[in-house]
Amino acid sequence: MKKFVIFSFLSCLVTGLALTMPGLARAAGEAPLTDAETYRLGEQMYLKGLLPSGKPMQAFVSGDIPVEGTSFTCVSCHLRSGIGSFEGNVATSPTNGRILYQERKPHIKGGSDRVPSYYKYASYFPARPAYTDDSLAELITDGVDPTGRSVVEVMPRYELDDRDMDILIAYLKTLSDKHSPGVTETEIKFATVIGEDADPALVEAMLVPIEFNVKRKNSQALTYKNNARLARMAFNMMGPELAEKRFSLARWVLKGPSSTWQEQLEAYYQADPVFVLLGGITGGDWEPIHRFCEEHRIPNLLPLTDYPVISDSDWYTLYFSRGIRQEGEAAARWLHSMHDLFADRNIVQVIRDNRMGNTLAEGFRESWGHAGEATAREMLLKGDEPLTAERLKEAAGGDTAVLVVWDDATSLPALEKLAAAEGAPGIILASGSFLGKEMWNVPETLRKSLHLTYPHRLPQDEERFDLAVRVVTMGKNPENYDQKVLRQSFIIGEMLGSTLVKMRGEFYRDYFFDVIGMKADATYPLYERIGFGPGQRYASKGCYIVQLGAGETPRLEKKSEWVTQ
Repeated sequence: MKKFVIFSFLSCLVTGLALTMPGLARAAGEAPLTDAETYRLGEQMYLKGLLPSGKPMQAFVSGDIPVEGTSFTCVSCHLRSGIGSFEGNVATSPTNGRILYQERKPHIKGGSDRVPSYYKYASYFPARPAYTDDSLAELITDGVDPTGRSVVEVMPRYELDDRDMDILIAYLKTLSDKHSPGVTETEIKFATVIGEDADPALVEAMLVPIEFNVKRKNSQALTYKNNARLARMAFNMMGPELAEKRFSLARWVLKGPSSTWQEQLEAYYQADPVFVLLGGITGGDWEPIHRFCEEHRIPNLLPLTDYPVISDSDWYTLYFSRGIRQEGEAAARWLHSMHDLFADRNIVQVIRDNRMGNTLAEGFRESWGHAGEATAREMLLKGDEPLTAERLKEAAGGDTAVLVVWDDATSLPALEKLAAAEGAPGIILASGSFLGKEMWNVPETLRKSLHLTYPHRLPQDEERFDLAVRVVTMGKNPENYDQKVLRQSFIIGEMLGSTLVKMRGEFYRDYFFDVIGMKADATYPLYERIGFGPGQRYASKGCYIVQLGAGETPRLEKKSEWVTQ
């Protein structure tokens, strides 16, 4: 067992597959498949609906209507873990071998029928005998389960030859077979990644809520162990597998250039594997950690980064949003909604040539182009080149309806002069994040022209969450911490707790994210809406367009609804 926990998660799956199906795919005239290749091809069938040949699987829905399996993949209903889905009153049964090959009885053993989440889940699935390889193949190809019931109205049938069926069944036997590394009978291990280059004040603001939740869970576990009445309550609320487990949180501190981080992460992981990475913060890049999580299939729950990896296929990191890029995307969508007001006039982007400016501009370009709009004119500000009123006038020309300026607060004096000039653009748009705290010091004469992207709930609406956040800073002054980071970390703790309860003791890394994908959108601090649909990797998908109100203590005023991706 000790050797098992230090191998990569993929190696563990392949080893399990070899023990399950020795000699697989040794058909006459065909070269035998390695265990790793069998796993890869089975995963391809399950996730993508593609045969080992690379062709789409042939499926039939509603009994006999032919469709391509790529449109009706196994994962779309049974989820990546194979544990199945349970949303509202719609349940999809598990398809992992560990559960399929066991008899399903009309009740849950061990008193778990007293746990609401367990009982409600089990009540949706009728009793049945254990599957065999033959009866599972019959289900997949003919739509008949071991009791003789037809499932063709709710499940596609797939046309597979014997070799392809063997590969798929072998893969199903590896799904959620053994609890993931980082989970023991008594403990669930977590870690958070901290870059040595990160601002210590931000690191501390991140750690306070996460460590509060770890300490609270451990205190509860000790109480339940010593108090039978509270233990029964915890049993009914959390389930027997979670109630008495302790949590641990390791700090994986990364030093030196990001090119060395992969090796450091490997060393941490080999020494003590963890179940999930919680949050995490660096001074800049997150991609090395993202890639490490993909390679080792380790979930990373909501790292604190303005520059997430944008991917339609990666699975193992859930981000708060698409980061800085999302503000550029929202600006483009908002302007597109008013297309008719300036259809024949220029849209101009002024871009500070640094990471933030270029990321905002890239998000704007992509969304603007996807909306079918003509390419906006652009001006690039190199290095420390000052943005002057003359440069702005040059960029705007004589027929510019909207001037988008992706620059920091040093641009405000030039924008103020431009706004006061005759023939100035009707809309000047900038990033609230790029301006930072100086956003609150926009000159009065500029406020009527300047619109800002703002990716959070407005401050005056956020006050109602102050009490909840204070709980995790008990004994400390919450005003001593960065409020954005404190709230982000609060969300991590809340999401972690609610997810583990809903997992019903099925502590598998893929299922951890499957459960999050099944949860309804929730109301948390900082973001207007937080939620992940199946396969979604970015929690907050919107942004406001705002203006600064009048007076010495101005409020932000909405100029748009929540502009969503």
